[in-house]
Amino acid sequence: MTSIRNAARGAAILLCLAAADAAGAPPARDCGQLIRREPGGDYTDPTDRQGLPLVEQFHFTADVERLVRGASDTIGADLGYTLEHYPNHHRALAAMARLALRGKNSRPLGARYTVECYFDRALRLKPDDAKVHALFGGYLLALGQEPAALEQLREAARIEPENATAQYNLGLLHLKQKDYAAARASAERAYALGFPLLGLKNKLSALGHWREPARP
Repeated sequence: MTSIRNAARGAAILLCLAAADAAGAPPARDCGQLIRREPGGDYTDPTDRQGLPLVEQFHFTADVERLVRGASDTIGADLGYTLEHYPNHHRALAAMARLALRGKNSRPLGARYTVECYFDRALRLKPDDAKVHALFGGYLLALGQEPAALEQLREAARIEPENATAQYNLGLLHLKQKDYAAARASAERAYALGFPLLGLKNKLSALGHWREPARP
């Protein structure tokens, strides 16, 4: 944190965050206004990503991503800082979701918002970001919120048909709903796209609903 304070832009950013913290946390339903931070912006935009190394160096380290320890504060605070600057930072969103699930707390220690709010903010910034929809769907699925998860995963697959993660999670949801034909179709698509985890395939096999796709 000290290193960033020594940078003019970083100092201004930290003062803004400190003021917000002093004012207290936002109400549960308030996901906050999107304020462009410098550096920051759209995680998928090459121009906006030019400032990404500065944020990641001090806040999104390998230990933060693996949920081992924080870099400048708690893990939740560092992930939150990253998402304040790059709301649709895919890996930070995934890590925040894992942290919430691990701690069984939708607002991890140090985070300004709930996980749902971080996804809301990401999609307000870029509604057609398929990876955000896919990650959100996976998180909702882990919480057992099947209708909401299905909506997000279908949207991810619509926007980006080649999204293997969305296809895999769709398969898991269809399996949970005992729609085995749909689950197998999603699984076949996910594996054709190179998805590495075999859990869905193994579950379908155990239930007698898997067959190896025909080779061309």
